[in-house]
Amino acid sequence: MKNVALITGGTRGIGLGIAKKLAHEGIDLALNGVRPGSEVKDVLKELRQSGVRVEYFQGNIAEKADRENVVNEVKEKFGTINFLVNNAGVAPRVRADVLEVAEADFDHLMDINLKGTFFLSQAFANWMAEIRRSNANTPLSIVNITSVSAVLASTNRAVYCMAKAGLSMMSKVLAVRLAEFDIPVYEIQPGVIETDMTEKVKLVYEERIENGLTLEKRMGQPEDIGKVVAALLRGDLPYATGQILRIEGGMMVGRL
Repeated sequence: MKNVALITGGTRGIGLGIAKKLAHEGIDLALNGVRPGSEVKDVLKELRQSGVRVEYFQGNIAEKADRENVVNEVKEKFGTINFLVNNAGVAPRVRADVLEVAEADFDHLMDINLKGTFFLSQAFANWMAEIRRSNANTPLSIVNITSVSAVLASTNRAVYCMAKAGLSMMSKVLAVRLAEFDIPVYEIQPGVIETDMTEKVKLVYEERIENGLTLEKRMGQPEDIGKVVAALLRGDLPYATGQILRIEGGMMVGRL
């Protein structure tokens, strides 16, 4: 039986980059997203060409009913889960100054990026604990995709930064709690990755990169993150639960 990975936000951007690499590894995919199934048919078809099973579970993880449906449908269709990759997230609807953030925009972003991810993780962590009790050897792990924004403050993306910082702490507390079940939890903090989320500010970032924002003179690609997730799920970074991997082209390296 193949291993199964659920990837939230798995049909575009970083999530799709992860899905492609895991499909190449022979891992069956349960992909979650908010778009109707008719809009992701081509993506699913492409992934299935790797010879893995790919199922799509539509739902907004900010909504309790949708989260419960995703969990129940994954159980029904796959019967098990090995890996959870928390990738889903949204950018601020308005890049407002921290002194001008609207409460509705705060709630929208936090509900998806932090609250939804937390309660989905809780549900799958409990299921993984049950799986571990009955099988000591099956591979299990959780990977949380956060951002360098968990560490670096942006005054016009304050709520996004706060949500990512919250996810970073979630990774730590889950790593502590799930250690007794031998379920490692990892955090990946991507830097500037070329996706539809960064498309509107691509030229700005390209100029900043050229002027030294990163040591590697390019934007990251979704497949860069996918390679790291694949390595984690293969077990290539053992003895590392609770650790943060910063995939950001050297952005965080201190310089004089």
